[in-house]
Amino acid sequence: MTTRSEWREQVGRSWADNYRLTDRAFSGLTERLLARIGGCDGQAALDIGCGAGELSLALARGNPDAHIVGVDVSPDLVAAARLRAEALDNVSFLEADAAHWKPEAFKPDLLFSRHGVMFFDVPVMAFANLRQISAPGAKLVFSCFRSAALNPWASELAGLLKLPALGAGTAPGPFAFADSDYVRGVLDNAGWRDLVFEQVDFAYVAGAGEEPVADALQFFSRIGPAALALRALGQTERKQAEQWLTTWLEEHRSGGLVAFEAAAWIVTARA
Repeated sequence: MTTRSEWREQVGRSWADNYRLTDRAFSGLTERLLARIGGCDGQAALDIGCGAGELSLALARGNPDAHIVGVDVSPDLVAAARLRAEALDNVSFLEADAAHWKPEAFKPDLLFSRHGVMFFDVPVMAFANLRQISAPGAKLVFSCFRSAALNPWASELAGLLKLPALGAGTAPGPFAFADSDYVRGVLDNAGWRDLVFEQVDFAYVAGAGEEPVADALQFFSRIGPAALALRALGQTERKQAEQWLTTWLEEHRSGGLVAFEAAAWIVTARA
C-alpha cells in the first residue's frame, strides 16, 4: 500500500522524475481511454490524480475550448504537469486531494482518470464528493487494473522478488479496484448511475531501444513495488536480485522491446 504521505514525498518525486517512462508503459491504455472519453470542447473537465498530466494535456490539445483542471496530491507531479502545459492556456494543475476538494467556481461536466482512483482511503466518500462537486449528469470515465494474475508485469515480479501478494483485498493500491462488483458497490453507494465496465488488454511497455532489457531494469528499479524492495537490499543481495530480473526481462524481450500483457477496466458512469 502506498500512502498519501508517500505520494506527496518520495514516491511522487520518483514518478515525476520518470513520467516519460510511465506514459510509455501506459500508452496503449491511454489511447483506449481517450477514445472512451471522447470530445469535451466547451466543457469543464476534471482529471483525478492527474500525475504528470498526460491525459489532461492530450484533451487540452484536442479540445481548445474546454476548461480542464488536473489535481494530484503530489507537488512534484503537479510541478511536472505545469511545466508540460506551459504552451496551453485551457488547462491548469493544482495540488489537491480529489477526495476532499471543494472548488468554489468549477463544476465539471466530465471527470476522468488514468489509474488515479485506486488510492482513495475511503472510496465511497471520495466518489460521493466528486459527484457533489460535478454538474448534473456529469460523465465519469476512469481506468484501473484488473486482477494481478492478469498482469504478469506485477504478479511475476512479486514472485521473483518474494514481495507481499499483490491484489489481495481492497486496501488502497494498484489493484484495489480489480473486483468489478466491489467497484460497482462503491459507485452505487456514492450516487453514480449507468455504470459500464469494459475489459481492456494492452501492452505494458517496460523497455525499448538498443538495450531494452537494461532500459526495463532501470524502469522497474525506479517505479513500483520492485523499486522499494531493491532499495531495501544490501549490495550483494541487490546484485543477485538484479540478475534475476535481467533473466526474467530477457524472457519477455522481443527485438528492441520488453513488454508484458496487462489487463485493465475502463469504467464509465453518470452523476
